[in-house]
Amino acid sequence: MKAAYIERLGPADAIRVGDLPPPRGGPTDVLVDVLATPVNPVDTFVRSGAWRTPVTFPFVIGRDLVGTVAAVGDGVAGFAVGDTVWCNSLGHAGRQGAAAQQALVPVDRLYRLPDAVPPTDAAAVLHPAATAHLALFAHGGLRAGERVLVAGAAGNVGSAAVVLAAEAGARVIATAGAGDAEYCRTLGAQACADYRDPELPQRLRDLAPDGIDLLVDAAGWNDLPAAVDLLAFRGRIVVLAGLRARPVLPVGPLYLKDATVTGFAISHATTAELADVARSVNRLLARGSLRARAVEEAPLSAAAEAHARLERGELRGRRLVLRPDLDS
Repeated sequence: MKAAYIERLGPADAIRVGDLPPPRGGPTDVLVDVLATPVNPVDTFVRSGAWRTPVTFPFVIGRDLVGTVAAVGDGVAGFAVGDTVWCNSLGHAGRQGAAAQQALVPVDRLYRLPDAVPPTDAAAVLHPAATAHLALFAHGGLRAGERVLVAGAAGNVGSAAVVLAAEAGARVIATAGAGDAEYCRTLGAQACADYRDPELPQRLRDLAPDGIDLLVDAAGWNDLPAAVDLLAFRGRIVVLAGLRARPVLPVGPLYLKDATVTGFAISHATTAELADVARSVNRLLARGSLRARAVEEAPLSAAAEAHARLERGELRGRRLVLRPDLDS
């Protein structure tokens, strides 16, 4: 089978595309014919070694996939050959990745795709939507009626967070570029502030005079003094971007507000958490509420250049989805 893989940790040009033996699984694994696999920032962290996780070379890159079931292990129930399915947790912790014509998925990490949802459209939102869901609910403890600030609301994770928070009954304030304000409002934000505004903290205080209950930082803003100052009593900050950021934590104001700062990475999510995410994501996919702003398709053979473009910042506001069938 054709696969995008590496034989050592390194830069994007370490990625090779060529033939590898088809994966062979155990009784609780499902073999999937891959239709679409997106390129995520975390894929570049694993490939480069910035985030160390067990890998076996040759290592197939890629986290997420949408595909059809090709074969099931003897211990698998609930899936049959031909089912359209998705997964968002390959390529980490010893699991081979998704960027290949076929991938092996543990059955407890596999979910059905709702009928009539195009595979490329689904693949483009799986990782951002799952990340946003975990940030808001598993780690942020979001409740209906709370005031939520989403930093980086026009980005992939941020836009999904706006949709999910609004759908849950939260009052959403967004920060984004001035040109993205209307887009954020269409997603469900009640107000949007320009992140370039030199008076941004005061603007946000004006929008939420009683403080912010939950701040989800999808932008790598990581200005903790300003963020803590914006919080309401027992407010929460969830940090999920800024791998190399080293901000100053204002300890005094934090504990006087009974506030918390929580960091998380989706790669640590349990299978139970991911299953809860899948139910929410599938519901919104079926309703058409979750859509990437812009999607670009490319063949599997473009994997190295796709990683390079992502690292150069050329895909902001866009999702690039690799399709193995385009190489056929």
